[in-house]
Amino acid sequence: MARKPTTDENSLDFETTLTQLESIVTRLESGELPLEQALKDFENGIKLAQLGQTRLQQAEQRIQILLSKSDKAELSDYQNNE
Repeated sequence: MARKPTTDENSLDFETTLTQLESIVTRLESGELPLEQALKDFENGIKLAQLGQTRLQQAEQRIQILLSKSDKAELSDYQNNE
């Protein structure tokens, strides 16, 4: 049976959110959940994905604020050289 998060969603850090989301995806991909449980897990997964996105946006805002306080630091798009 699927476990429900025992902590308040607002207290979850990004890593915990991601771990729980990965667990839900694994359960859903297994195809072994009853329909009602799959729907509950899917709903919880959507909430976790939104929470993760919010956490990433907050981190980006913090970085931009920190960089704006320094004249020497320049914010630019990530360039993957692989």
